[in-house]
Amino acid sequence: MSVKKELLALLSANRGTYLSGEEMGTRLSVSRTAIWKAIKALEAEGYSITAVPSRGYCLSADTDILSEEGISRYLESSTEQFQIRVLKSCTSTMTLLRESAAQGGPEGLVLAAESQTAGRGRLGRSFHSPEGTGVYMALLLRPQLPAEQAVLITTAAAAAVAEALEELSGKNAGIKWVNDIFMDGKKVCGILTEASFDMEGGGLEYAILGIGVNAVTPKEGFPEELQDIAGAVFEAPQADLRNRMAAEILNRFMPYYENLLDKAFLDSYRNRSIAVGQEVLILRRGEEIPAFAAGIDEHCRLMVRYPDGREESLSTGEISLRLKKGSSLA
Repeated sequence: MSVKKELLALLSANRGTYLSGEEMGTRLSVSRTAIWKAIKALEAEGYSITAVPSRGYCLSADTDILSEEGISRYLESSTEQFQIRVLKSCTSTMTLLRESAAQGGPEGLVLAAESQTAGRGRLGRSFHSPEGTGVYMALLLRPQLPAEQAVLITTAAAAAVAEALEELSGKNAGIKWVNDIFMDGKKVCGILTEASFDMEGGGLEYAILGIGVNAVTPKEGFPEELQDIAGAVFEAPQADLRNRMAAEILNRFMPYYENLLDKAFLDSYRNRSIAVGQEVLILRRGEEIPAFAAGIDEHCRLMVRYPDGREESLSTGEISLRLKKGSSLA
């Protein structure tokens, strides 16, 4: 580990407390000059570090910058198999991780970014990914799972994310089938799973789980076209919020993932559904088909009933909620 990374871990563990250059040098077994250079490198990356003569250096208590060390500090021992990489900016964490997967990247590889220039959502949509306000990450998985069970990954992730956001914020989170998380009536998170299939064996070669969370409302607000749809978990930055959020999501997802076929996540998913018991519009091939969402079955399919009495269980697709005449929750 580099001096910069070791120093960041030390400052983070003592956030809000002053440590002298001599003390840090002794702890890390490096010179005070090496400490000073590492401090300057961290400041260049955006970390707010206060220096006071005779007292030393202090990492600002409200600093919120994604980092490998920051996320790792909050991971539970059961999730040590994660390999965390954090980029300042990238096109899309999912796109880059798919390239790593094709080259034999290991399961548990996590790629996160401070911002994305071409973040991707479902159905080819873009995902707004401004710097410093979100958790944008993708996780490489290599599950022993039949292709038809791939939806379990997405639903397990949705339950895990909803639980994590509730734990951090104290607010209720709802899940709009199959993969969107809502708080206070607005979408705060999108989840996307892309997979490569083993054509001979019929299973999954690998899956890329992408999670994008609007952790904090951007200072400039959301783009006009998203203002009625998108929301954030918090209005203002919190100390080390996004590192804690990324780790909490991984901490909660991993136990579900390790026992996917047990479907231990299903009750959590069902209990947070904002579609069940509601009138919905099924979006299919350019049409909006009215239906009633009756429940979620054991295969995570949405059970719907059409006005003519026909029933269907949807394994894929997209819906919007019919809140009242003239409006819907996309």
